[in-house]
Amino acid sequence: MDKVKLEEMTWPKIEEALARGKRTVIVPVGSLEQHGPHLPTGTDTFAGDVLGEKVAEALGDALVASTIRPGCSRHHMDFPGTITLTPETLMQTIKEVCRSLAAHGFQNIVLVPTQGGNFAPVNAVAPEIARELKGINIVAIANLEELITKMAEAMQEFNVSFEEAGAHSGASETSLIIAYKPELVNTGEFKKGYMGKFTSSALMSKGLKALSPIGVLGDPRKASREAGLKMIDKLASYYAQKIRDELRK
Repeated sequence: MDKVKLEEMTWPKIEEALARGKRTVIVPVGSLEQHGPHLPTGTDTFAGDVLGEKVAEALGDALVASTIRPGCSRHHMDFPGTITLTPETLMQTIKEVCRSLAAHGFQNIVLVPTQGGNFAPVNAVAPEIARELKGINIVAIANLEELITKMAEAMQEFNVSFEEAGAHSGASETSLIIAYKPELVNTGEFKKGYMGKFTSSALMSKGLKALSPIGVLGDPRKASREAGLKMIDKLASYYAQKIRDELRK
C-alpha cells in the first residue's frame, strides 16, 4: 500500500500523489496533555496520527498531514507536562497549515480534532479558512459528543460500559494506546477515575483535577488491544463516510 503520511513521503512522491488525484488531506489536531498515571502526554497526538492514517486509507484518495500540537489544554494545566495554546494561537496555526496545503494543490482539507479543548476552535476557524481560501473545501469533523459516543459504542462489544469507556484516559483511549503504542502504557498504574456526570463548561472552567485527582475520566482496567483495533477501524470507516457525504454537498 502507498504511504499516506506526508511526513513519511518525499516531495516528489507527494507531487506525484497530487498529480494522480489525491487532492484530499486529513489534518488531525491533537495535544500534549496529561492522560493519567498510565498513558503518555502524547496520547491525543498518537490518536490523531492513527485515526488520520486510517481515514486516509479508507478514503483511498487522501493523504494525511502531521498532527497539529499542542492544542487547547488549559483544563489540564494542574498536571505537569501539559502544554497549552490559547484558542487564538491554535486557530492561527490551523490557518497557516491550511494555507500551505492549499498552496500545494490540495482541494479538500479535513480538520479532525482528537482532543476535547480543540473542538470549539476547529469549528470556529473552519468557516474563516473557507472564506479566505476560495475554491478550497474545508471540512471540520468536529463533534465531541459524537466522537465519545462512537468510541464507547465500539467498546460495548467488549463488555465495557459507557462510564468505563470514559471521556479521558478511560478504557477507550487506553485501548487505543495499548493497540498502537503498547510500550508507552504503564499497566501497573491502571486506576479507576471519575465515573459520574459532568458538563463540558464545568470541566473547562474548573479543570479536570476538580473531578479526578489522578486525571482520569473512566476506568482503564477493561482496556484491551483487540478493543483498540476494532474501535479505530470503526471510527475511521464512520469518519470516511462522513467526509464523502460532506464533499458531495
